[in-house]
Amino acid sequence: MMSEKKFGDKALDHIIHEMVDTVTNSKDEIFQIGEESRNEFEKLDKELKETKREVCSLIDVGDKLEQKVRFSRMRLSEVSKQFQKYSEDEIRKVYEQTHGLQMDLSMKREKEKQLRNRRDDLERRLRNLDETIGRAEALGGKISVVLNYLTEDFKHVTDALEDAKEKQQFGLQIIEAQEEERRRLSREIHDGPAQMLANVMLRSDLVDRIYRERGVEEAMKEMRSVRTMVRSALYEVRRIIYDLRPMALDDLGIIPTLKKYLATVEDYNDLEISFTLFGEERRFESKFEVALFRLIQEAVQNAVKHASASLIQVKTELQPSSAMIIVKDDGKGFDPKSKKDKSFGLVGMRERVDMLDGELTIDSSPGEGTIVTIHIPINS
Repeated sequence: MMSEKKFGDKALDHIIHEMVDTVTNSKDEIFQIGEESRNEFEKLDKELKETKREVCSLIDVGDKLEQKVRFSRMRLSEVSKQFQKYSEDEIRKVYEQTHGLQMDLSMKREKEKQLRNRRDDLERRLRNLDETIGRAEALGGKISVVLNYLTEDFKHVTDALEDAKEKQQFGLQIIEAQEEERRRLSREIHDGPAQMLANVMLRSDLVDRIYRERGVEEAMKEMRSVRTMVRSALYEVRRIIYDLRPMALDDLGIIPTLKKYLATVEDYNDLEISFTLFGEERRFESKFEVALFRLIQEAVQNAVKHASASLIQVKTELQPSSAMIIVKDDGKGFDPKSKKDKSFGLVGMRERVDMLDGELTIDSSPGEGTIVTIHIPINS
């Protein structure tokens, strides 16, 4: 019994240390991003100052050249009017001098224009880098708070689990849940934000090339496309964070959180989602609210991703001792029997419902849409 207890303590301690190390590494990576952004900021700031000096110098040279051009034009006009007084060589020399000054002035003005555009581009990039540095610092601070919670609060977990066997089972469950969550997050980040950001990097290099080859207007079109991609990546990151744990669930309860979640899904996926509540809105124990939210979330995501639905109806009935959920869509449907062994989402829903002694039924057939019905008993 003592050896089992020691094994459970070690397994749990290992899990806690692994979680702390993961968060610490994330904090270090964010710090590194901030440092690299600062270095890039200093480099661009130095280049911007040099560019501004060159612009001022070119303006001064251009102004002086303009005076010379005006004087040379006046001289050319005078010679042209009284060409009898001057030889052919003198007239040609005045003309060539005037033409040369005009060409020189035109080149200086064109270079000044290019430097002005470069200056404006550097200023925009500096503003973006400054925003990135600020976000990195804010996120680093938040991770520091999370790290403090992990290192302080998890110290009490081992004391709370006195039985060795329970500790061992608890540790194994944490490992399984942690690894599964890592796989899911890895897939979502790889398929979503990671690919989008990689594409943004390629497109940002393309912007510079388009600017040089096709001009400002075409470059701005490409920039607008890149901005749309960044906005999509940001939405995906926020969605992943929201999927991990919606903070509104603890603060506001299940119903307001559901309304906000469904409205977000509706706006982003350009479909219609209706929500109907039967019974009185009230709060439940946290595990029931989390379970209800996750079940509805999984059913709605299945309808959006796999059923290609255009209309989703979510109905929730709250009673003092039970909760009933119905999620209906007009999508392409499927055969529940053939999908049963392959759909991890449905398996997860069944396991979650079974843990709460509830019932889950799925009514669907190809081309006829899907109706998911869930009944959960609520213990006081």
